[in-house]
Amino acid sequence: MNQQQDQLQALHEIRSIMDRSSRFISLSGLSGVFAGLSALAGAALVKWYFTQHNINYYNDLASKFSRENIFFVLAVAVGVLVLAFGTATYFTARNARKKNQRTWDNQSKRLLVNLAIPLAAGGVFCTVLLYHGILYLVAPAMLVFYGLALLNGSKYTLGDIRYLGIIQIIIGLIASVYVSYGLMLWTVGFGMLHIVYGALVYFKYER
Repeated sequence: MNQQQDQLQALHEIRSIMDRSSRFISLSGLSGVFAGLSALAGAALVKWYFTQHNINYYNDLASKFSRENIFFVLAVAVGVLVLAFGTATYFTARNARKKNQRTWDNQSKRLLVNLAIPLAAGGVFCTVLLYHGILYLVAPAMLVFYGLALLNGSKYTLGDIRYLGIIQIIIGLIASVYVSYGLMLWTVGFGMLHIVYGALVYFKYER
């Protein structure tokens, strides 16, 4: 019996070593939670701005979106991105220290590169949509490209992130059909889903 336990323990250690050598497994679930909270705060701020300026997202999104309005929404989006990235960096670095792992290594570099390619393409595509005034497809495009980025990077980190990517793509496609619910679905995808995913990862791997 002891021999079997020793063998299982050895296999477990081998698998752990292989995971550390091929995947970045220090990604913290708390980073997902705070990214979701940041997105919810950003969505609430945009909703407040729409109310103050009498902008009805469901009916006259394009007709009342001046340069000032677009600049405000973009500023909020950048703020959410910076806050989410900052908290992700902090909690991931803290989790890596707990596991005696390096935050910046070949695995994390591969993860960032594979995330960055679809995200950069999505950023350019959303900019083109703004240039042509197709504002109602910006939120769906952000969800779809973000989901593709998660899928692309999932093989270099926790496998759970793959399912988050798939759900983001599905929500983005739904938002591209029901464009009047774009802001609401963006809030669900970037806000609520991140919180649920982050909490699940935290309790599964970090507690």
